[in-house]
Amino acid sequence: MSDIRPLEQDDIPAVSEMLQRILRKRRDPAPQGMRDYLRELFLDPPCRADGIHSLVHLREDGKVNGFMGVLPMRFTYRGKTLRSAIGGSFMVDRHEDDPYAGARLLRAFQSGPQDLSLTETANDVSTAMWRRLRGTILTEYSLEWLRILRPAGFMAAIAANAFAPAALTRPLARPFDALLRRRGSPPQWTHVADGEFAQTALVSEDTDTAETVSLIRTFATTFALHPEWSQSELERMVVEAQRKANYGTMVRRKVLSRGGKTVGFFVYYGNKGGIGRVIQVLSLPGHEGSVLDTLLDDATKRGLVALRGRGQPALVNAMLGRRFAFVHASSSIVHAKDRTLLEPFVTGQAFLNGFAGESWTRLLGDRFD
Repeated sequence: MSDIRPLEQDDIPAVSEMLQRILRKRRDPAPQGMRDYLRELFLDPPCRADGIHSLVHLREDGKVNGFMGVLPMRFTYRGKTLRSAIGGSFMVDRHEDDPYAGARLLRAFQSGPQDLSLTETANDVSTAMWRRLRGTILTEYSLEWLRILRPAGFMAAIAANAFAPAALTRPLARPFDALLRRRGSPPQWTHVADGEFAQTALVSEDTDTAETVSLIRTFATTFALHPEWSQSELERMVVEAQRKANYGTMVRRKVLSRGGKTVGFFVYYGNKGGIGRVIQVLSLPGHEGSVLDTLLDDATKRGLVALRGRGQPALVNAMLGRRFAFVHASSSIVHAKDRTLLEPFVTGQAFLNGFAGESWTRLLGDRFD
């Protein structure tokens, strides 16, 4: 009979091979660096909690054929501390041999001691499972946004991602994009003109690890429901988030008002000629638009061809009219044993995604070779 139990040290090799093959779509063996990181992340997570563990599903012969990576995290809401578990890296090997393994694994995860079960990376199959188990799909948190800055460069980057030799076309795209930028036309869906953000972008400055930790904690408190990190917990997350080699160079900046007050913060990754990945944009209420304009201005000056990231309700509202495109790639979902705890999520008053999720981890965007 199949079984589900907490992840153990000896399970790491099997879990690594599944992750390499199923989620990373690689045929070569999982590198030792990945095994070491999985062991560190899921057996000694930044925010530890008694009774909340990553889970493995075992076949009848005792071999691991399923995994749910779980990151404990404390949240606070109306003065009360809530235990939460963020589920990701959800996978089942040869699910056709055991079609209910995924559902059993997800049900076991939700049945843990936590008040909230969360995810920000549910694909279509796992979203359907969450829905059947009374998970609440959070539409605005689930939208992925895209802002094109240089259209020819964007098309060349897309082609290069699909077929590596197509990267040779990138130099050919630059004159076309330069011509578009010089036209000075009204704001367009397809590109950013020279000086487009001159009136709306604010000053931004680089931040170090200590200041980044302080800013994230400060901005998180503007949400009714937000994580309750210790200094050491968040510091470890911020340090680990620096390593995303597949995404490019990390950019981490605070945004200052005309009077010098810090009104926003953003973290993204990208290289000149590439598509930048944003993992966090935070803002004081009412400053979302100017913080987004500052982010776009910074990325444009660094030569990126586009930016993409994950939505939060206040940001999505500010993006309307700023020529962002939206798609759905994966879902942010919450399951609460006390249904009254769903209110801040459905009203957009919960801090979710990014550092309140799993996208800060090296599993999303880093190499382990």
